[in-house]
Amino acid sequence: MAAKILLVEDEEMLGQTLAAYLRKDAFDVELISDGAEVMAAFKQAQPALVLLDLMLPNVDGITLCRELRQISQVPIIMLTARVDEVDRLLGLEIGADDYVCKPYSPREVVARVKAVLRRTAITADNTVAPSPLEIDEQAMEARWKGQALDLTVVEFRLLRTMVQEPRRVFSREQLMSKIYNDHRVVNDRTIDSHITKLRRKLNQACEGMEIVRSVYGAGYKFDPPL
Repeated sequence: MAAKILLVEDEEMLGQTLAAYLRKDAFDVELISDGAEVMAAFKQAQPALVLLDLMLPNVDGITLCRELRQISQVPIIMLTARVDEVDRLLGLEIGADDYVCKPYSPREVVARVKAVLRRTAITADNTVAPSPLEIDEQAMEARWKGQALDLTVVEFRLLRTMVQEPRRVFSREQLMSKIYNDHRVVNDRTIDSHITKLRRKLNQACEGMEIVRSVYGAGYKFDPPL
């Protein structure tokens, strides 16, 4: 049976386009444009995932996310054009699982939906599937499916910092303060260079899976591997 997606988007053209892409990938989509209709639709549809726009008529996305979290742990992906809201969207305050910034590619949103559904899937014995990424603090070593990754000390510290708070967006300044204990002055380009090398090594080991992602205008984050 196709997974049910509740798509809440008040921009008609954008909502219809995204719904069409999701249906093309065999998802069963219910599209709603009014925030006031969401809770009733959710209780009736019992979707596998909710795509929730931040700015909605009558009831906003943050309020709806809080209300949904009071009755369900269904995965929620927020759709937003406000980068300044990222910390709140992903924080414990409202409990969103992921977010996508507008303007976005519908293909990217479909990929995020699949990723979140896989990430939140529960195995038959009700335990979360083990992560293929291991962080060994004492050895300062990271492993992917048991194979050691050839990381420098700085690359290891970068990865460890982001892994400790999955899906949190770290600014360059925050990463600098975490990885350089001597408080040296490091410019943005240095951090970007280390991240580029780290992502290249991870992509090779993970067969192209992107688990450290850049967030335009904000920084970097770790997306838990599937």
